[in-house]
Amino acid sequence: MNGKPLTVRCDDGYELRGHIWEPCSLHGQWPCRVVVVVGATGVLASYYHRYAAFLAENGFTAITFDYRGIGQSKEANIKNLQASWYDWGLLDIDAVLHWAIDNISEDLHVVGHSFGGFGVGLAKHGQHVKRLLTVGAQHAHWRDYRPGHRLHFWWRWHILMPGITLWHGYFPGKRLGWLEDLPKGVALNWAKSPRNFPAGAGPLRKVIEEHQASFAAATLAVSATDDPFASENAIVRGLKYYPNSPAIVVQLKPRDLNSPEIGHFALFHSRFRDTFWTGTLQWLRDGINPWA
Repeated sequence: MNGKPLTVRCDDGYELRGHIWEPCSLHGQWPCRVVVVVGATGVLASYYHRYAAFLAENGFTAITFDYRGIGQSKEANIKNLQASWYDWGLLDIDAVLHWAIDNISEDLHVVGHSFGGFGVGLAKHGQHVKRLLTVGAQHAHWRDYRPGHRLHFWWRWHILMPGITLWHGYFPGKRLGWLEDLPKGVALNWAKSPRNFPAGAGPLRKVIEEHQASFAAATLAVSATDDPFASENAIVRGLKYYPNSPAIVVQLKPRDLNSPEIGHFALFHSRFRDTFWTGTLQWLRDGINPWA
């Protein structure tokens, strides 16, 4: 099921490409509830289209989008793109949230995957989000990787990735088969992600901390027990940046969803339509934790 193409202009003039799904029963009339799906680093928005279509089938207007430098929002020469995680949060995510409020509804909800679940709190308009569902949300501080994966990930993402990025002027993740290509700034933000995330943001630090303090959405933070990135420490660390957001933490075991494994990416695969996807509706509609 394909959504309608969407273009959103950021405050700095950069245009993001995305899609919007409208429930068929509304015949062109926007519903009172909108869900913005905010993706992981290096993952195309198209990966979330099946889930967005599912949300539309269940009465929500759903929006997906690619960050600057990724997918349909990628410029011809990514080497020339000055973009960072801070730009993705302060400009890209913020622009889409603002557009959703102005053009659809103030009844705003977000589903954020990996960095997307953390980055939404960097956006100024994050203060208008009513409910947030995060899936494996963290900011890739290497000490938070799950034991057994830490050394391998430290070598891949914090030694090899920055070295390759500095050599090429961007991270050629697609050529390596690791993920999509990344702008230099984004790759280096990941590689150097500090224990205290705003560190290194320079003059943006105060703005980011103000946005984090104003973020007050009720949050359901979900991760899988076999997710190598989103360990318990990673989830807890991420939530501490949003002291005014009441949060519930859920660790799902694969057997909870009748699956042999989950990992970091699988929950947006359609095989979880009748388990995880259906459960998310209870949170987004009514604020009920289906895995209490």
